[in-house]
Amino acid sequence: MAGRGAEEHPHGADRLCAAGDRVYSRAVRRGRVPRTDAETVPCLLELALLHPDPDDMDWLVPTSPQEVMTRLLRGVYDEVSESQRRVGSAVAAFEWYAGLGRQLGTLAAPAEGSAIRVLDGLSRIQAAMDEATEACTTEVLTVQPGGIRREAELTEGLHRALALRGRGVRMRDLYTHVARHGQGLLNYLELMGDTVEARTLDEVIDRLILFDRTVAFIPANTDRTMALELRHPALVEYLVTVFERLWRLAIPLTAPLPDTGIEGISHREQSIAALLAEGHQDAVIAERLGISVRTCRAHIARLSETLGAASRTQLGVRIAQVGLDGHRSPGPPAGALTAPDQESPSVR
Repeated sequence: MAGRGAEEHPHGADRLCAAGDRVYSRAVRRGRVPRTDAETVPCLLELALLHPDPDDMDWLVPTSPQEVMTRLLRGVYDEVSESQRRVGSAVAAFEWYAGLGRQLGTLAAPAEGSAIRVLDGLSRIQAAMDEATEACTTEVLTVQPGGIRREAELTEGLHRALALRGRGVRMRDLYTHVARHGQGLLNYLELMGDTVEARTLDEVIDRLILFDRTVAFIPANTDRTMALELRHPALVEYLVTVFERLWRLAIPLTAPLPDTGIEGISHREQSIAALLAEGHQDAVIAERLGISVRTCRAHIARLSETLGAASRTQLGVRIAQVGLDGHRSPGPPAGALTAPDQESPSVR
């Protein structure tokens, strides 16, 4: 039965079939449903949305929607974290191989059309980007880490964006949530019109630019004075997959950020709390979320005050108790009586 159910209902808890939706909704409203109601929707048992009533095995009781949401969010978080880890490992490997190549002199003058080219220096990077822009005909995908985009950064690539818009090329950009507070970005998107679609996440991978799903550019060192131009089909396809998964999880720039459901805790503070629970230091958290260390510490201070924590250790305990560590559904914390916090636009 389980095998047949999986074939007939190939979906997860994030997108129930119509029949499953009806039965689960009825179970939530009534508290339980007869086991016979679930015979046509084995997916509900396979996904642990329904389980036997211990008092009467002929009935099924629903898993609470809050628990289902927590389970889904945890899966999303794990998926993003794994994608970021794999991309980071790939970049580190590229840097290592590029270093070996430079020692041997094999990468000093790469052949035209090489699958991987090391671009050393900003002028070479800009020239390669201009070349890829001229050849692009369909689509550009970008990931832009960091916080609020500086006017200089936006102006730097504006000539390429306008050239692409003139040829009808579509663009999709991923930013951190903090970038929403930058007027320069809003002005840029208004200028580009419906040519550019932007979405945001709590944190994104390092900078990535993909042209027509055939050539990709990624940083090759921490100060971004070197870049890798990738044309190997497998590598490019992998990066496209990473982008598409992040895009599916991201929130459109025109849509508001979801409410945390906990009075006095902003969306950004919820993200900070989850990273604190993982044991990250303030500087690491600030870099990953695209904010300054000072702003990060101000949010941590507000978290401590809202959750009634007198020390860093106690804050970690309180974060786990109210579910801000991502392991269980959050509920209103005791003593959280302050008004909901507003996102602070302060960044580096």
